[in-house]
Amino acid sequence: MSGVVLLQMLLLLSLVAGTQQQQHVQQAAIDPTEEPSLAAADAAATALDAIFRRFGLPVSYWNARWEPCSGDAINNTIDLEGNPRMSPGIKCDCSYNNNTVCHITKLGFYKLNIVGQIPAELLNLTYLTYLDLDQNYLSGPIPSFIGQLSALTELHVGFNPLSGPLPKELGNLKNLKLLYTDSAGLNGPFPSTFSKLKNLKLLRASDNNFTGKIPDFIGSLINLEDLVLRNCRISGDLGAVDFSELEKLSFLDFSYNQLTGSFPSWATQNNLQLNLVANNFVISKTNNRTRLPPARHDMFPWFSRMYVSLFLNHYSFAVDCGSNRSMRGSDNTLYELDSTNLGDSSYYVTSQTRWGVTNVGKLFQAPNDTRIVYSNEKIHNAVDSELLQTAMMSPSTLRYYGLGLENGNYTILLQFAELGYPDSPTWQSLGRRVFDIYIQGDLKERDFNIRKTAGGKSFTAVYKSYMAMVSKNFLEIHLFWAGKGTCCIPIQGYYGPLISAISVTPNFTPTVRNGVPKRKSKAGAIVGIVIGASVLGLAVLFGIFIFTKKRKRVARQHEDLHDLLQRPYVFSYTELKLATDHFSSHNILGEGGYGQVYKGKLIDGRLIAVKQLSQSSHQGKSQFVTEVATISTVQHRNLVKLHGCCADSNTPLLVYEYLEKGSLDGALFGVRSLSLDWPTRFEIILGIARGITYLHEESNVRIVHRDIKASNVLLDTDLTPKISDFGLAKFYDGNKTHVSTTKIAGTL
Repeated sequence: MSGVVLLQMLLLLSLVAGTQQQQHVQQAAIDPTEEPSLAAADAAATALDAIFRRFGLPVSYWNARWEPCSGDAINNTIDLEGNPRMSPGIKCDCSYNNNTVCHITKLGFYKLNIVGQIPAELLNLTYLTYLDLDQNYLSGPIPSFIGQLSALTELHVGFNPLSGPLPKELGNLKNLKLLYTDSAGLNGPFPSTFSKLKNLKLLRASDNNFTGKIPDFIGSLINLEDLVLRNCRISGDLGAVDFSELEKLSFLDFSYNQLTGSFPSWATQNNLQLNLVANNFVISKTNNRTRLPPARHDMFPWFSRMYVSLFLNHYSFAVDCGSNRSMRGSDNTLYELDSTNLGDSSYYVTSQTRWGVTNVGKLFQAPNDTRIVYSNEKIHNAVDSELLQTAMMSPSTLRYYGLGLENGNYTILLQFAELGYPDSPTWQSLGRRVFDIYIQGDLKERDFNIRKTAGGKSFTAVYKSYMAMVSKNFLEIHLFWAGKGTCCIPIQGYYGPLISAISVTPNFTPTVRNGVPKRKSKAGAIVGIVIGASVLGLAVLFGIFIFTKKRKRVARQHEDLHDLLQRPYVFSYTELKLATDHFSSHNILGEGGYGQVYKGKLIDGRLIAVKQLSQSSHQGKSQFVTEVATISTVQHRNLVKLHGCCADSNTPLLVYEYLEKGSLDGALFGVRSLSLDWPTRFEIILGIARGITYLHEESNVRIVHRDIKASNVLLDTDLTPKISDFGLAKFYDGNKTHVSTTKIAGTL
């Protein structure tokens, strides 16, 4: 009996023990804080191992035992961002399960040239908050599973040869704050799901081939501080998007797109850095005739011509751009050195005034801010390899000028070689340099890509030859960056037009020597003088002396006058005589103390106003010099534009743009006065004020006009006011707040 009882007791104890063990196992299986977290950590470590192997990175790169969350990964004093030593690198958070479990929260593969697609194993890194894949050679689309990494706050996929659109699943990343997709090869529209990214602070997606209109949901991303969509091919009316709620927005760049509409009122809000160049905006709703200026502009609208020689003494020139020494090409052409590292807004002219160069623009975030590029790589397919190993680069607009050239037809040979991007399959090879080429103001190449033209090869010569007519002794070669291509490959601030060499040769027989006029035979003159002396004697010699002296005096006066004018574009007297129908009285627009003003039409169809100096006015000659010297140094939409001048006649002439509506005085009180409502008058007043403000405070040289009146304000077709008649103007020191004059100035 006792044996039976003992057996029953043993069975009972065994049953109780089994039940407790089963309950313990069930509890462990459903614990939401311990075992799943540990399993996730193990899965993440396995996934990380697979990612390293997929990218060709040995696991021993991290440590010999492959323990991801160790060493620098858990050192809170070391971060991934901006730390090349930590690439590849991870950061872990070991605060889980009472500091017993670590999870990978940051992962960086920055600038490693890894090849392949974005790996699917990333899906197992469920605690990931930071992922940096910038500057690699990853291809294919951005996978939709990235949208399942719900903890992500920062995502970098820029500067990769990716493809396809932004996946709509990215809209599920509700914690996302920073998104970088610059130069990633993306296309298609922005997905509407991005409207859910309410925590987004920064979006940089420049240099992609997006399509469609600017998404209106951007106005609802109230935490946005930094938004850059430069050169993304987006279109639409910017005014239709309400940005007024984006109170935190401090930097906005929509440049080089196809946006339209009115210039938005919110664009003037405080502390907003704004870039909207190269779009199709209008300045305001109240004046929809006035467009924002295009990005293609000249730094010195008049200084670029101030060195044109009045006496023709050049017919060719050649430049070895960026080189610190001159060299002869295989065809015996002498290429002059061009070693001046031009500043953000500067120019250089050779001592012989044979040619000059100007640069406009500042390299954004460039580490060394140099415009000269050099490579010791051999240039393939080059006639003269050494000639193409240096180049001049500009962040915006680069102009080379031929000065004092004999008029005629010329051949312009431009020589290029891409020196900045390697041909190997690395992220540096993704660099794209795209710019436009203008010759004499005519567009010759749009979206010119040196490397693409060379068959996708760097360090390969590209030659471009053009024919151009020089009719005013002046040649302009203009290379212009229209905001396209990459900006930061292989370093920050590496973009814009680049050229290695230029040569300009005539397609005619020159009548001058380069810098030395051809000498004519004096034999006939000597014989004539001898015969004349023998026949006419001292009387004729005296007459020759008087005549020669008079001609020298007149020539010296004209030379001094040209020097004072700083040589803007010089018209011939014959050209202006034909334009005004021999200065017909039917073309007289008005008359003042200076002289008469005629309407004219140039052979190219431009309408002009020709202001003629009265022969009896000594004050007129002084005003003539003052007016050209003044207005040649400034340019503003509310100042009349000076096309040029003529000083080779007895009556010096000024050539201005023709303004159809005449003077403000005539519009208000003339026989054919205009009906100007008060809003229009107010706009005219504002325009005059802007012009005066520019003269007093904003131009490079400070000028006081001293003769502002209604008859000296002209109106164009759109009734835009333009201040004219600078004959009494005076320069003054910009540091002064008051200007004193010794004489009464002004006219009635």
